Amino acid sequence: MMITFQGFSKQKSPQVLFENALPASDPGTLEQLKELSSRRRAIESINQNSFVTEAIAREMSGGLTSRCEQNIQKVEQYLPLLGNLIHHVNIVGDSLKMARWISDLKIRWSSSLAPSSFFHLSGPKLYQMDNLHFELGMTLFVLGALLRDQALEVLSTDLVQSATILRKAAGIYQHLAQVVLPCLQPELAPERPPEALISVSAATTLVCLAEAQAVTVKKAEQKGNTGGLLAKLHYGVCEFLNEAIHTLNSATKQCKDISSLTDYITTCKILHELLCYKYLAESLKTEGKIGFAIGVLCQVIQSSEKHTPREESWRLVYKQVIDDLTVLLRKYEHENEFVWHEKIPMQDELPVPQGVKIVSSILYQPQRWERTLVFKM
Repeated sequence: MMITFQGFSKQKSPQVLFENALPASDPGTLEQLKELSSRRRAIESINQNSFVTEAIAREMSGGLTSRCEQNIQKVEQYLPLLGNLIHHVNIVGDSLKMARWISDLKIRWSSSLAPSSFFHLSGPKLYQMDNLHFELGMTLFVLGALLRDQALEVLSTDLVQSATILRKAAGIYQHLAQVVLPCLQPELAPERPPEALISVSAATTLVCLAEAQAVTVKKAEQKGNTGGLLAKLHYGVCEFLNEAIHTLNSATKQCKDISSLTDYITTCKILHELLCYKYLAESLKTEGKIGFAIGVLCQVIQSSEKHTPREESWRLVYKQVIDDLTVLLRKYEHENEFVWHEKIPMQDELPVPQGVKIVSSILYQPQRWERTLVFKM
C-alpha cells in the first residue's frame, strides 16, 4: 500500500444497556444480557482515551501485545453474543412490545466516513436506528476496519500475512453487503451513516482486495519478477479500484459526504496506473520498442497531471512517483535521440495495459453463542 486511509475505524457509540431495555424472564437471561452490555462496553472504549496501562491491557487480552489485536478480540467476543440475541428476537417475530424494547436501546453510532466525524465542533454526529441489524452492521464494519489497521501494522514484517488479513477484511465487508445490510434497507432512516449503505460495503470489499493485491505485487517485486508481469498485477489493482469507484457512484446519490474515501480510491488507482505504465515501458524497452516505451510514459504522465490528491502525505507520494517516471522518460528520450532514432507512435497506436487479478476474499463465517434467552412477553 503506497498511501493509507485510516478513516474506517473511528466510529463511536454511546453506551447501550441491554438488561435495562429488554425485560428478562429468568436469571440466566438477565445474566446474559448483562454480559452482552459488558462486551459492548469494551467496544465503546476502542476510540476513547484509555487510562489502562499496556501491561494491564495485555493481561486482559490473554497476552496480546498489539493494541490493534486487542481491539479485534473485543469485537470478536461481542459478535457471537449479539448474534444469539438477534436469533432470539427473530424467533419472537413482529411484536409491538419487542419493537418498543429495541427502540429503548437507543442504538446510535457515529460515522467515520462523514465529515462530522473529523470536525469535532460539537462532537461526532450520531445516527440512530431501532434495529439490531444496524448494530450488527456497524460492529462488523468496525471489525473489518480494525483488520485493515492490523494489515498495515504487519506490512513491514510479513507481506503474506498482511495480504491474508486484507482478504479476511474483504470477506467481512462482502458479508455485510450481501447478508446483513439487505435486511436493514427497508427501514433506513432519511439520514443514515455511509457505513449502513450496501454500496459502501461493496466498494470497501473491492478496496480491501485491491490493497491485498498491492501487497502481493510488493512481494512479487521483492522476488525480482519481470516488468511485464508486474505491469499486469498493478493494472489488476486498478481494475479493482475502478470497480469500487463505479460501485460508490450509487452511494454518493444517497450520501454525499464520502469524498475522502472517493479521493483515496481515485489516488490509489492513478498511482498503480503510473506504476503499471512504468513496468510496461521497461518491458517494451527490453523488447527493443523504445519508441513505444516513450509513448506510454508520456501518455500516463500527462493524464496524471489532472488529479491532485487531497492529503499532503498522498501528494508527496504522488509527486515522487511522477518524478521517478519523468526521470525514466528523459533517460529513454536521450537514449533514443542518440542511439535508436525510433519514431514515437501516436496515442491510438500505443499498447493498452492488460490486468490480472490474483486475490479473492476469504469467506466470513459468523459465530453464534447458542444460549436460550427468554423475555417477558
